[in-house]
Amino acid sequence: MAERVVLAYSGGLDTSVGIGWLKDATGKEVVALAIDVGQSGEDMDVIRQRALDCGAVESIVVDAKDEFASDYVVPALKANALYQKRYPLVSALSRPLIAKYLASTAKELGANSVAHGCTGKGNDQVRFEAAVAALAPELTSLAPVRDFALTRDKAIEYAALHNLPIAQSKKSPYSIDQNVYGRAVETGFLEDPWNAPIEDLYTYTQDPAITREPTEVVISFDQGVPVAIDGVPVTPLQAIELMNMHAGNQGVGRIDIVEDRLVGIKSREVYEAPAGIALIAAHEELENMTVERDLARYKRGVESKWAELVYDGLWFSGLKRALDVFIDETQKHVTGDIRLKLHAGTAVVTGRKSTQSLYDFNLATYDTGDTFDQSMAKGFIELWSLPSKISARRDLAGK
Repeated sequence: MAERVVLAYSGGLDTSVGIGWLKDATGKEVVALAIDVGQSGEDMDVIRQRALDCGAVESIVVDAKDEFASDYVVPALKANALYQKRYPLVSALSRPLIAKYLASTAKELGANSVAHGCTGKGNDQVRFEAAVAALAPELTSLAPVRDFALTRDKAIEYAALHNLPIAQSKKSPYSIDQNVYGRAVETGFLEDPWNAPIEDLYTYTQDPAITREPTEVVISFDQGVPVAIDGVPVTPLQAIELMNMHAGNQGVGRIDIVEDRLVGIKSREVYEAPAGIALIAAHEELENMTVERDLARYKRGVESKWAELVYDGLWFSGLKRALDVFIDETQKHVTGDIRLKLHAGTAVVTGRKSTQSLYDFNLATYDTGDTFDQSMAKGFIELWSLPSKISARRDLAGK
């Protein structure tokens, strides 16, 4: 039996062309592995057949939408994960899941290598290979696009020459990655950061400039996990899908950013993440009500580090696992309801309530009945500022 390589197959240009490149370069049979993480608008049966038409000896499709939502997106929500304070880790979250199936499928088939369609400029090559190395260090990772230095225009020419059934052309050169949590668009005219995005780029969100009536939605959380929308119980996947609809219809979640890639270059990216932006806004506000002050302050630093680790492909690292334990501990009381107003591209919290709330009306009010003893404030300030007062005296005496 010929040696095999398991290719992470998306159905797009690079991985479709990559099947032939891998066969030619290694002599190995190529098994295409497509993971369904909610790629909106893509028929997985079509993708399965496309891999076979492009030369794969076997084409496997795994429905991992619920797993992706529960085991990858939910931890990101608990962490309020935003890389550079803006990017909800759309693609970065799916890569460790795909790598997990790459490794397990290779082991099942007795393959000694896996492959992906990433270039040498991007983050995904690191995410795939670092994850595979952590899960199955005996496997070799191959990257035909990167290792053979094949450019996108050459890939388009190769596809045309071999009549491969792919959609990219020289007139539509965008690189698009999408899953149920969001959508990423790059290359083409977007490579000039001065060029504004055009409306045709977007599919998950409607134009926020069009006048619409606001949408109001109530999201219920249980220990940091969204469990109901407008009082109707939902799974994590259903919560994401519903919020994509509600927030996307109001143009929420469009992100145009120049980001710092792991490989050291800056890259202009356009993202759509309506559910991510809306759910994180709601979750953060519920934490503001239910998480004690010093814990909340410390968690914000952990959130930034967590997002960087995931962005950098270290989902299976020891530090990431340790931070997961900390974050889960912070979520014990993050239970309650958040009301969001979705309108004109914004998701604004307009109401919050929780049985675990630390907000005490009688302490917070300035009206009659206030239980906060203001007479204690003077002594508190004296003690709080004492170190500053002592050091100021020393500094002034030394002048």
